[in-house]
Amino acid sequence: MILESLSLQGFRNYQQAEFEFDPGVNLIVGDNAQGKTNLLEAISYLGSGKSFRAQKTGEMVGFSREFAEISGNVFSQERRQNLRFVLFPGARPRQIWRNGAKKKSAGDIAGVLPTVLFCPEDLLILKSGAAQRRRFGDSALCQLRPNYDAALTEYNRILEQKSRILKDHFENPRLLDILPEYNARLCQVGALLISYRARFYDGLGKAAAVYHNQLSAGAEDFRLEYKTVSTVKDVFAPVAQLTQDLQAHLESHARGELESGQCLTGPHRDDFTVTLSGVDLKAYGSQGQTRTSAISLKLAQRELMAREWGEQPVLLLDDVLSELDPGRQDFVLNQIVTGQVFITCCEPGRFTRLGKTMTIHQGSVV
Repeated sequence: MILESLSLQGFRNYQQAEFEFDPGVNLIVGDNAQGKTNLLEAISYLGSGKSFRAQKTGEMVGFSREFAEISGNVFSQERRQNLRFVLFPGARPRQIWRNGAKKKSAGDIAGVLPTVLFCPEDLLILKSGAAQRRRFGDSALCQLRPNYDAALTEYNRILEQKSRILKDHFENPRLLDILPEYNARLCQVGALLISYRARFYDGLGKAAAVYHNQLSAGAEDFRLEYKTVSTVKDVFAPVAQLTQDLQAHLESHARGELESGQCLTGPHRDDFTVTLSGVDLKAYGSQGQTRTSAISLKLAQRELMAREWGEQPVLLLDDVLSELDPGRQDFVLNQIVTGQVFITCCEPGRFTRLGKTMTIHQGSVV
């Protein structure tokens, strides 16, 4: 996959900008707060329809702008394609276009421009709470499996509705009459999520173990374990069995949910753990081990996506190399000999040997 050109209008601090990119390495330099990360966000959003920074679409629309537009020409799937998003502030839904045809959802552009992002926050993904690890897994899976994206959206919708019922039933007990319907559907869709996640994390862990072995010179044994509700004894079981397992766990927490007015169980609380030679990384890992493991996970994600589509996804490195020692920098750079890469950096002379360099200043290419 190659992003050949990009056009931004009203996106973040870019009023109007046009970019032509190298099929290899693109080094983006400039001072802080000039728009380097905004550019990577636009590229990532163009391929996935999701932002790694914004919670709401309107946050990406420039101040006092009526809309924002992201448009890019891509060479993918052995042909040239065009992707275009039009974003609006407020509640107005976005518009998605592929090759001039309007699309209903981001699932209709899946696989055209997949991306893998490194950012400084990702280096601590294994030390933070479970929510950030879930977001990492969900983001990767939504690109790999459009059906997972649809299931996750439905699950979150049902979960929100159930949460309102549990919160409001104290004042309106009749709401509990419809609670069993929500519970049943939540278990059905939740079982799908667990099935997808189990296979994804299995492949991710195996690939990451290979990268970590190389990074640590074979000094540590990397293992990833997916964690879901305790009644699920086999995460690879058929979806029907997983549905029953979720129902059993939900029933055991039914009284607690009613008393607390909160959803206490389900795959929205899933997590994964990483151990190095049997030692829990989150509790006992050093800063260097944590960074090495996070890098291994991201490189493994890129490998899984390349296997799926037969092409290397675009790699986005947002000021991440400056957080690494020279040895780890060299290792990461050695992994980008194929495919297209975008690297942001505040120091112009740091990686001058790499591909094309462009300087960003106040939302414009200098």
